Amino acid sequence: MRSLLNFLMRFSSVIVFAFYVILSLVLLFDRNPYHHHVYMTSAGAVASAVYKQTNAVTSYFHLHDINEDLQRRNASLEAEVIALRHQLRQYEEVIYADSMTVPEALHPYSFIIAHVINNSISKPYNYITIEKGAQDGVKPEMGVVDQNGVVGVVNVTGPHSSRIISLLNPNFRLSCRVKGGDSFGSLVWDGRTYEEAILEELPKHTKFLPGDTIVTSGFSAVFPEGIPVGTVIGRSREGNDNFFTLRVKLLTDFSQLSTVRIIANAQLDEIIQVENENLPKEESEVN
Repeated sequence: MRSLLNFLMRFSSVIVFAFYVILSLVLLFDRNPYHHHVYMTSAGAVASAVYKQTNAVTSYFHLHDINEDLQRRNASLEAEVIALRHQLRQYEEVIYADSMTVPEALHPYSFIIAHVINNSISKPYNYITIEKGAQDGVKPEMGVVDQNGVVGVVNVTGPHSSRIISLLNPNFRLSCRVKGGDSFGSLVWDGRTYEEAILEELPKHTKFLPGDTIVTSGFSAVFPEGIPVGTVIGRSREGNDNFFTLRVKLLTDFSQLSTVRIIANAQLDEIIQVENENLPKEESEVN
């Protein structure tokens, strides 16, 4: 108590001065309209500045919660986008299956529609990757076509994707003939351009004209007879005394390849097993 009295006595003049200043300000701003307006405006500005700073500090401490909420929303939106893309793919496959023209040779067969996710056309040995695999019914040795012609043969399958040996691969040879004729040869890519290949080992008596259609011969477990492959450009310089070679314009545009059809032949496994029975490994490759 004595300390409080000593404090008041020591600073009594300051306390009295402050009291009169406050009293005079109250009387000034309360009784004078102009000064009252100035006071309210200044007080509002100060209060607004204080509120802004307080809000900024509060918002900063809430950024973590806001960020987590945004992350949850983004994850939810991404899941919806993935689901919509999958649904769109299914619709596209249905539309593609309904609108595609199927060569007469393929009428007895069913197809697995697949989208190309990787494709090379300029390498020495080209391959194609599709987003369908063993769980979708895709197996090795299945033939692959598009709406125009032969694309290749499945050689590796995973659960949800597969690799195709492209027709633009020297390791892939396809037994073909000139449509309307009986003589057949072996179609192989010579690496010059993705638009052309050569048909080798055709007998000398084979008749052809530029523009004639080249089709599969049917001497294969993979492709039935009569599937279009390309058109004759002309005779190649390569050949020997007994056979000659044709240059063929491929019907499939490998630079624009996006959707393919895998030929689902229910008897494929049985045919391959019978054809490869007791054959050396190098002789059991697909023609």
